[in-house]
Amino acid sequence: MFDNVLHQSACDLLQADMKASRLPGSILLSGPVASGKLTTALELVRAFACTAPGEKAAWNCTCQNCQQNKALTSHTMLLLGAGSRVLEIAAAKASFLAQNAQNSRHLEAARFLFLRSVRKLTARFSPLLWEGEDKLSKFAPIVQAIDEDMELLAPGRTVPEPEELQKLLDSIEKNCEKLESGYMYASLPFSQIRNLSAWARRTSSSGKKVVIIENADMMQESARNALLKILEEPPENTEFVLTTANRGAILPTILSRVRTYNFFERTKEHQQEVMKRVFHYQSSFGQSAMPQTIERFMQQYLPVTPDVLYHFASKYFLSITEGHVPDIPSVISACGDFIPKSTFRLFLEGIIEAQKPLAKTPAGSELSSSILKEVMNAQNSVFVYNLTVQSALEILARNLMQINYLNGGILNKVLMQGLGENQ
Repeated sequence: MFDNVLHQSACDLLQADMKASRLPGSILLSGPVASGKLTTALELVRAFACTAPGEKAAWNCTCQNCQQNKALTSHTMLLLGAGSRVLEIAAAKASFLAQNAQNSRHLEAARFLFLRSVRKLTARFSPLLWEGEDKLSKFAPIVQAIDEDMELLAPGRTVPEPEELQKLLDSIEKNCEKLESGYMYASLPFSQIRNLSAWARRTSSSGKKVVIIENADMMQESARNALLKILEEPPENTEFVLTTANRGAILPTILSRVRTYNFFERTKEHQQEVMKRVFHYQSSFGQSAMPQTIERFMQQYLPVTPDVLYHFASKYFLSITEGHVPDIPSVISACGDFIPKSTFRLFLEGIIEAQKPLAKTPAGSELSSSILKEVMNAQNSVFVYNLTVQSALEILARNLMQINYLNGGILNKVLMQGLGENQ
């Protein structure tokens, strides 16, 4: 159990609690981005379903339930929650192609990695979750096209010839990008909590059912309240596994009804080990210098690099310090329309970096706090309240210009020289 979750002590605690039959019906996996929380949640599903005698749910278990859960095709799990998956899909695709080209012993592992990365996305578009939604009929053909292509890559089938494999993976990746950018919610809607509740309360002859809610802090208020009601009176034989990178943003009343298992930031060496063992980075990509973190590794697959996003964030902020309204449409275009949406977070990080010199002066430290608050509001408006990026940047610019005006143009005085040097 948890063979493929590296360097997280929370897994030892989870395994001990499962063996002792003291795992509660609702748990929260809390920790930094890319710390293995979702992988752990998916392994819990497999452990609950495993029918092998003795030591349960080893990764190489051959029972039918484990095979289905490794491929993420089990009907005893619902996976939902906001989040971007396209970078993981791109990284898994690169690994699959490289392992195939090398005829590597890791080829089957790379195949599984790619299939799972895609299904972590498509599982969120289950008709069960979207029942009653108009969007269901619109994205269903995209999901069907992905599933049909995925069938050609099913374990046990001969891997297509390199040129055909490239076309097949390109097609799947393109459709995944279309699915995520066009239909993925920025915060979990109430309707999905309502639909999962109906599913969870249905009787099942297939054993324990598991609901995984990733990024449980990114939910509409009505969805939070609906989830709270379910956790207060949980359905029989259903396990709820929530994950978050921001525990403080979850309702205290929800926190009181879950047991938290804490995940921690892995060391640079441990994160690089994950890159090697999971994505076979060193052998597949032939790089002498590895990224410092898993997050940086994934960012290699962004359509716009972090450096470009930081550059335009700095220009956006510099315009405001000079009293000018930024050319927001041009910024959005230069930043690849902020697709995937994770690029918008990096852009906001660039603004935070740009204003850091303020904190070094007595007059600027209080303003820095106000700016950080406005940046956080902009992030929440997009990722929690589904505001468009353009609207969020327009509101942010207006609020920052007001802060600057009310304080005698201090932003320009303190930051002009430092920001100018970075252009």
